[in-house]
Amino acid sequence: MGNCGMEDLIPLVNRLQDALSTVGQSCSLHLPQIAVVGGQSAGKSSVLESFVGRDFLPRGSGIVTRRPLILQLLSANTEYGEFFHCKGKKFTDFDEICKEIEAETCRLTGSNKGISPVPINLRIYSPNVLNLTLVDLPGITKVPVGDQPADIEYQIRDMIMQFICKENCLILAVTPANTDLANSDALKLAKDVDPQGQRTIGVITKLDLMDEGTDARNILENRLLPLRRGYIGVVNRSQKDIAGKKDIEAALLAEKKFFLSHPAYKHMAESMGTPYLQSILNQQLTNHIRETLPAFRSHLQSQLLGLSKEAEEYKQYSCDDPARRTKTLLQSVSQSFWKCMCTHLFNLYKTYISVFLLVCVFLSSRSVQRLAVDFEKLIEGSGDKVDTVNLSAGAKINRIFHERFPYELVKIELDEKKLRREINYAIRNIHGIRTGLFTPDKAFEAIVKKQISSLEGPCIQFVDMVSQELITTLYQCINKLSSFPKLQDETERIVTTEIREQESKCREQVLLLIDIQLAYINTKHEDFIGFTNAQQTYNQSNKKTVAGMAGNHGVAAPSRLIVVRKGWLTISNIGIMKGGAKEYWFILSAESLSWFKDDEEKEKKYMLPLDNLKLRDVEKSFMSSKFVFAIFNTELRNVYKDYKCLELACYSQEELDSWKASLLQAGVYPEKVTVDGQGNGALENCTDPQLERQVETIRNLVDSYMSIIYKTVKDVMPKTIMHLMINSVKEFISSELLAQLYALGECSALMDESTEQQQHREEVLRKHAALKEALSVIGKFSTSTCTTPLPPPVDSSWIRPSSPTLPKKPVTGGGVRGHAPSVPRLPCSYYFPEH
Repeated sequence: MGNCGMEDLIPLVNRLQDALSTVGQSCSLHLPQIAVVGGQSAGKSSVLESFVGRDFLPRGSGIVTRRPLILQLLSANTEYGEFFHCKGKKFTDFDEICKEIEAETCRLTGSNKGISPVPINLRIYSPNVLNLTLVDLPGITKVPVGDQPADIEYQIRDMIMQFICKENCLILAVTPANTDLANSDALKLAKDVDPQGQRTIGVITKLDLMDEGTDARNILENRLLPLRRGYIGVVNRSQKDIAGKKDIEAALLAEKKFFLSHPAYKHMAESMGTPYLQSILNQQLTNHIRETLPAFRSHLQSQLLGLSKEAEEYKQYSCDDPARRTKTLLQSVSQSFWKCMCTHLFNLYKTYISVFLLVCVFLSSRSVQRLAVDFEKLIEGSGDKVDTVNLSAGAKINRIFHERFPYELVKIELDEKKLRREINYAIRNIHGIRTGLFTPDKAFEAIVKKQISSLEGPCIQFVDMVSQELITTLYQCINKLSSFPKLQDETERIVTTEIREQESKCREQVLLLIDIQLAYINTKHEDFIGFTNAQQTYNQSNKKTVAGMAGNHGVAAPSRLIVVRKGWLTISNIGIMKGGAKEYWFILSAESLSWFKDDEEKEKKYMLPLDNLKLRDVEKSFMSSKFVFAIFNTELRNVYKDYKCLELACYSQEELDSWKASLLQAGVYPEKVTVDGQGNGALENCTDPQLERQVETIRNLVDSYMSIIYKTVKDVMPKTIMHLMINSVKEFISSELLAQLYALGECSALMDESTEQQQHREEVLRKHAALKEALSVIGKFSTSTCTTPLPPPVDSSWIRPSSPTLPKKPVTGGGVRGHAPSVPRLPCSYYFPEH
């Protein structure tokens, strides 16, 4: 009976379980095993001890098993135990095994009956056992004791469910014969996760403690309260026997005698008792593995495939090999700056550096590029492995160039009232006590210089934003060096220092560019309108045209028919009585903002002209995760029904910035209200027509000249940052970083692995070997092996699920409870060998 290949697979699964549990993935394969479930004092521990033939489990009153015990029984010529947490230590004294279980339990749970789901792994080798993997779970309890929490019952049930809910887990439901089987907690839990009974095996204990004149014959024959896999009865040692140190071998003989002599059980004695239960479990687990073999093999193969490349690299790994250290350093850091590296290494060679190290560096030159390549891909973009979830560093910097920076410029530019007041004061202060007949060019120059100086803030902020993106990109790249913490730290320090240095140079250059613009006001520029044209634009229509051109900084206004942007926005300031906040599909064109019910654009809700509209920032609400901005009419008209402003919300800061940039392109500019301390928030009423004409003339001149400045700054600033910061940092990583790392003189120390990496490598190799071994044994398995088929379904509706909220499954066996087949039988001599 059985299959040699399959018999070998059980201990192999045990070794695989150990290998996987070391890296925290023991549950990922759902390895076949048997979970022992039952109430307190149901006899679970006694059954397990009978399998081994030794006393090795803690005993006492109340809850004794407080952590899951994964018990792996392996047939061997010698008898000893091993704990997974005590690798390499063999326990030949089973009293010591008991003490170690107690100590390891208390280490996590304390001494006051607390519980923990972290399992204890125990492997026992013995000539008296059959290959089995069992999980001894805490007994189901109702009332908390000691420092146990009030919900101890639910904690234990959850812990049990974590094991028995897996399809590869057989359930050994242990119930005492002297209790009502219909109320068995073990069978109720099994019913919840295995309603068809395909994985549940019933065990009836304490048959010798039943009241006189009663027996469990109908239950054991699977006639009353049937299970699909049936029941097996056992007789354990009593508490008196345990206290009297009764030998388990003697107890097994007494158990055999009990079944052979009991009038209700003697006809089925060959299919009762602990030896028969052990053999049946071995057979059932073997069969269960065989049934789940296709899916199990597939999962093993996928795991192995995922590990193969990494394992092959680790197999050829030598932590003290200087060639390996140098190669890894070169592969991890930058693209080879070949001539510099050759010169540097030749100088090192002249000072007695190993020729072997020199050769290794030359051989690995083709791989000296990882960090530089990764950094450049994130900045310049790449067609391979395109991220469809987040923007790359290059895309974010592009957004800063063309959306954030222009928006910040417009925010400081358009403060019409303040600008007119400054022009007014400048003209009057230049004339002093006299009345001027001509428009003073010094007033124009003073106002223009002040406007140019105000660009310093946005330009410096622009540099800061790009610098921060570069540092974020660096962190993304050096995360791949986490296996070498010293190399990662030094690389981060060196490159970050370089970024800060280039940022400082870029700041200086930006300020220099602004100083250059301040040094000379070029009124002969070909795009400057000049005094004559400025005076001709005094009429309102021409003034509006020039202002529109200046507002676009010299860029032609978009066609009225062009759609600037489409997207979803939420109108968030509509009251609940009027329908509340709703999401609409918005379309922004050069002359209007329209919104529709959905993106099919069939049902238009409203169209808002852009004339006299302004943009205002709205502070993010504490209760809302959305980002909000508002549009309003500068003439205080309603923009939508009876609403003076319209608050529009989107889901991210990026989306908010993009909408602001699109509105800016369409001519809707941000609001900026400035009121000084003396209440000069508005321009004083000007009654002098000549002064008003001069103010308007200079205003037009300032608009024209500043449109040239804005156009220049928007063009030059990205180029300056690209040259001084982005390209310089890329070039530094590509050609200087490696030299600075070598200059530290600690190349060997840089390549010291982290403890976590060493552990990871060891576990990958162990897991890889275990997976290969498992697949090798599975490959030798013969699918034509005869196994005991699963019995047909029975009516198990008599078991009430433990959770009333779980839906009841339909009964497959009909409405009348009938007889169920008994469990498979083997010759009596097989299970009860003569002594």
